[in-house]
Amino acid sequence: MIQNFSRLGDQTRAVHAGEFPDPVTGASSPNLVMSTTFAVGADTTFSAEGLGGDDPFIYTRWGNPTIRQLEEKLAVLEEAETAVAFASGMSAATALLLHTLKAGDQAVLSDVTYAAVAEAANELFPGLGIGIVKVDTSDTEALAAAVNPGVKLVYIETPCNPLLRLTDIRAAADIAHRAGARLAVDSTFATPIATRPLELGADFVVHSLTKYIGGHGDALGGVLLGRNEDLAPLRKKTSIRLGGTLSPFNAWLIMRGLATLPLRMKAHEQSALKTARWLETNPGVTKVIYPGLPSYPQHDLAKRQMKNFSGMISFQTADGKETARRLAEKLRIIHYAVSLGHHRSLVFYLHSEELLATSFKFTSQKQLDSWKAFAGDGIFRLSVGLEDADDIIADLEQALKGEKNGKTKN
Repeated sequence: MIQNFSRLGDQTRAVHAGEFPDPVTGASSPNLVMSTTFAVGADTTFSAEGLGGDDPFIYTRWGNPTIRQLEEKLAVLEEAETAVAFASGMSAATALLLHTLKAGDQAVLSDVTYAAVAEAANELFPGLGIGIVKVDTSDTEALAAAVNPGVKLVYIETPCNPLLRLTDIRAAADIAHRAGARLAVDSTFATPIATRPLELGADFVVHSLTKYIGGHGDALGGVLLGRNEDLAPLRKKTSIRLGGTLSPFNAWLIMRGLATLPLRMKAHEQSALKTARWLETNPGVTKVIYPGLPSYPQHDLAKRQMKNFSGMISFQTADGKETARRLAEKLRIIHYAVSLGHHRSLVFYLHSEELLATSFKFTSQKQLDSWKAFAGDGIFRLSVGLEDADDIIADLEQALKGEKNGKTKN
C-alpha cells in the first residue's frame, strides 16, 4: 500500500489512493462489502457516541470498508485531511449546514447555487431560526459587506450552477476568516482536477459524487472534505445520526469511476472548448458562457483558479422555449435530460422566470441584473460528455437548424 502520495500525479492518486490488495485473497480490485453489520468483540460499544477513530467496523451506518476506501481516495485527490461520504450531494450540503449552524446563527450563501440548496435556504433553515443572507459572491465587495462578525459560515459554489459564474476562493476565504467565519466551497463543477479549494484557504469542500467524480450517471453520492478536527464530530453528529449513509455499492461504483477522473476531465475540457467555439459561430446562439473562452467575463480568474475548464457550457438562443422543444425532439446523441458530468452529453433548458420564482428568489435589483447578464430569459446547460466532439457538434447543428438568427455580441 502506498503511504505517501504527495509526489505522485493525479492519475496515479486516482488509481491507487485508498486501495490495496486484499490481505486474505490477494484480490487486486477493491472488495464490495455489502454487509450491514460486522462481528465484533464483547467490549464493543453499542452507541456511536463512544466511537473513536481507530474502532473496528461495527455497523455500516457508522462506517464500512468500501465507503472508507472511497473517502480515503477522495481525501488524497482533494489534499484534505479526511472525507465523509453521504448518500447524495444534497445530503452532504445539508449535513454541513445543520452541523455548523444553530438557531440564532447567520450564514452567507451564494445567491446562485445548486437549486435544492437554494430552496432549503429559502424554507428549511429560516424555519430553524438560522439567518440566511444571499449575495452575489462573485462580487468581492458585496461579499465583504455581507460577512459581519455574526456570520458563522460562508457557502459558495464555483463555478455556480447553472450560470458558470466564478467566485474568487482565496478572496472569499480571507473575507470569511477576518470575520471569524468558515468558508465552504461546492466544487462539483470544477472537481479536484481543476480546483482544490482547501489550498486556497477554504475550510470545507462539498462535492456531488453523482456528477463528474462518479462520471457515469449510475450512482448517487456526496462528500464533505476538510480537517479531521472539523469532520470527526460532523461524522458522528450528522452523518451517523441523520442516516444519510452512502450505499457501499454506490461507493464501489463511484470509486471505479473515480480512477479515470483525470483522463475524463481532460477529454471533457477538450470537447467542451471545441463545442463552445462552434456555438459562438452559430447564428442561432445569442450567448455562450464557458470559462475557457476569451469572451468569458471572468476568464482571467478562470485561468488563475482552474487547471481544467471542465465540460460545462451555458448558452442562450433567441427563443429558448422553442429551441428546447426542438432539441428534445431532434437530438440523437445528446440526451435532453437533467444532471451533468456523465460520460454521455446532456442538455437542459432552465427558464429564468421559473427558477427565480422557485429557487433563487433574489432580494435586490443588482442580483437580478447579474443573473440577466449571464442567463437572460433562460439558459441552456450543456454537459459535454465523452463522445467525439465533432459528433456532438453535428448533433447540435442538425437540431438547431431553423433557429432564428438572434446573434448578439458577447
